[in-house]
Amino acid sequence: MTVQKAIAEDLSFTLKNATSSPLVEFYVEAMSQSDWGEDILTDSVKPGESGNVTIADGKTTCIYGIRGVFADGDVLEEENLDLCKLGSYTYTEK
Repeated sequence: MTVQKAIAEDLSFTLKNATSSPLVEFYVEAMSQSDWGEDILTDSVKPGESGNVTIADGKTTCIYGIRGVFADGDVLEEENLDLCKLGSYTYTEK
């Protein structure tokens, strides 16, 4: 019997903004963490736009929480997302 060590791979998914306000900050955390860490956006995501997000945190998990901060002051959070299966996430008006 052989045991292979789990190899961490970068996780990529598409982030879409279907709201009426630009997404100005975006945070991703593995559910085992207790804080949001750093904003990973390099530029805002305007309404109707999308972009690719790559998580290169060295973890082997697919389960993350996300936090989006919008120019109008709205903050939307969602936890326990399987980003490996989703392939994309869309922010919509609530």
